[in-house]
Amino acid sequence: MTNLFLIGAMDACGGLLPIVRVLVQVIKILMIVIPIALILLGTIDLGKAVIASDDKEVKAAQSRLIKRFIYAALIFFVPMLVGVIMNIVSVGGEGDTASWENCWRAAKG
Repeated sequence: MTNLFLIGAMDACGGLLPIVRVLVQVIKILMIVIPIALILLGTIDLGKAVIASDDKEVKAAQSRLIKRFIYAALIFFVPMLVGVIMNIVSVGGEGDTASWENCWRAAKG
């Protein structure tokens, strides 16, 4: 009888390559969609405050917009930074880190 867990065990991820591919795609989409949404929402808030002509509200909206820009940059760059750090850690490594790197590269490409 065939063991169902060993059917896809020949790939770089031990049979989990389709799941890792979906995860990579979701991360790529979120890295783009969330920063754009944050910047658009901040711009809309600032536009509403400017139309309302309330100086206090404009300053508060500017503060929120700056925070949202920072959050958008973090959301965009943190996954890249983690990937770079993991690649540095896995260089020359054997065992778990090398298998993680092989799995991640197989899922990306």
